[in-house]
Amino acid sequence: MLITRAMRLSPSKRWTKRWTVLPPTCRSVDRINMAVRGIRGATCVDADGTESVLASTRELLQEILRANEIDSFDDIVSAIFTSTPDLTSTFPAEAARELGMNHVPLLCASEIAVNTGIPRCIRVLLHVNTERKQSEVVHVYLREAKRLRPDMNSAQ
Repeated sequence: MLITRAMRLSPSKRWTKRWTVLPPTCRSVDRINMAVRGIRGATCVDADGTESVLASTRELLQEILRANEIDSFDDIVSAIFTSTPDLTSTFPAEAARELGMNHVPLLCASEIAVNTGIPRCIRVLLHVNTERKQSEVVHVYLREAKRLRPDMNSAQ
């Protein structure tokens, strides 16, 4: 167990000592300096069907993990999935469970129905512990979902 001491200014304007006990999994104080970053991604399916939705979601997640060099699900804080109202066959989060994200909190929601929106679209927002700067995070847009972010040229 690693114990560190820091000085901080209290609300009463006095310097106070603060002790922090780091969990045994932390190998150094540097690990504490990690940030939680949001990683976005989206894909589309040709038709609403359980296997189609799960396969496309798995592909999207695997590409996000590869592009951002995430090799442990322990680094994923949580994931929020949305799908357009025309996708009702299954929850996209089931694909994450199939990949092994059994301890990651997952949430599915429905996108708002916008007339100009892309049909049959699945989106994800991963919250990840990482040492990467925000500008180093790679967002992934596949298939027709590339139209959502034409400014993104990463992983395209």
